[in-house]
Amino acid sequence: MKHLSTFFLATALAAFSLTACSQQEKPAKYIFLFIGDGMSSSSVDLAESYLSYKAGKLGGEQLSFTRFPGLGFCTTYSANSRITDSAAAGTAIATGCKTNNSSLGVDPQGQPLESFAKVLKNEYGYNIGIFSSVPLNHATPAAFYANVSERGSYYDITCQLPLSNFDFVGGSGILHFSEEGREMDSEEYLESHGYDVVFGQKEFENSKAEKIVMVANPRKDRKDKVANYDVQDDELVTLDKMMEDCISHLGTDKAFFIMCEGGEIDWTLHSNKSMATVEAILAFDKAIQKAYEFYLKHPKETLIIVTADHETGGLSLGSNGSGYSLHWDIVEERYAAGDKLSKEERKALNSASGFDFTSVHHNAGNVPVYSIGKGFEAFCGRIDNTQIKNKILCRQ
Repeated sequence: MKHLSTFFLATALAAFSLTACSQQEKPAKYIFLFIGDGMSSSSVDLAESYLSYKAGKLGGEQLSFTRFPGLGFCTTYSANSRITDSAAAGTAIATGCKTNNSSLGVDPQGQPLESFAKVLKNEYGYNIGIFSSVPLNHATPAAFYANVSERGSYYDITCQLPLSNFDFVGGSGILHFSEEGREMDSEEYLESHGYDVVFGQKEFENSKAEKIVMVANPRKDRKDKVANYDVQDDELVTLDKMMEDCISHLGTDKAFFIMCEGGEIDWTLHSNKSMATVEAILAFDKAIQKAYEFYLKHPKETLIIVTADHETGGLSLGSNGSGYSLHWDIVEERYAAGDKLSKEERKALNSASGFDFTSVHHNAGNVPVYSIGKGFEAFCGRIDNTQIKNKILCRQ
């Protein structure tokens, strides 16, 4: 009887998911895909643990996206490794095809693949926005518009951007802004191919162009530093502000797809920095809140998906050094004094506070998927990252 009940439950859930898809003859009009680079369930738990600590509670505080009705998890392995990198994972999400680590927008044989963002643009007439908190030609954003065998071919990636005809592309900067032997630097190349490259909020507001590349840092005389994701500036366009700018630029007259990456989450996890990871996830959450505000105005036409490309750091909430306790007070005290720690000092801090890491690299764990809006049911339960494309296009 127990096995029979399990069978009927599984059958009912499958039928529910198929019904959700069959009722949706075409993709949602407004689609938001958020990718927290390296963001595992434990990373999300870390941020919510901090919010609860600040509220004087042991738990219960939530990020905006963990309140979404849809919850699933996603497998992330690449074509040649159980542990993926961002290029292979971004390619799987964007194109629906597994590829080798370091490959971007191509299959394991090096043949170019088409991202669903290009399908939405070319076949459905969607406006497209792609942006990140890290350089716009880094692996995750580039997976939606570029096809290269090596993710480090940054100048070539930038040169492929105009071929996408996307309407808004943004990030903290442009890696390899210029390259020896090339006639033009990246800005000149993009502008010669129809894009207005704007640096900072004021230039964006003054632009009347239909196609925009937005660099978050406002100072053109700091091009080299703009390419460095560690640059902090009071005038830096934040991820949530860039979301507002992107929505404003795309408008609501036509359907649109927006991919927003919280890229620095991955770097904070590579560095095993618990407080910096919290800050990165909270900044990511602010951008998601902007999308949710949009959803509330267009609930029957909007789909929001929040996921990650892979897990980074092997984060654990609990360590041999902290026993059954977590100590945010230790982290805050050290953070207030400055975060310049040696490798040994950071390991000791993480162990004592209870926020410990097993790695400075990527990990093979599944990542969470949160969703709300039109057709969100298709993203519940266990999925693989290659299924995201067809689920968004409603071609499953």
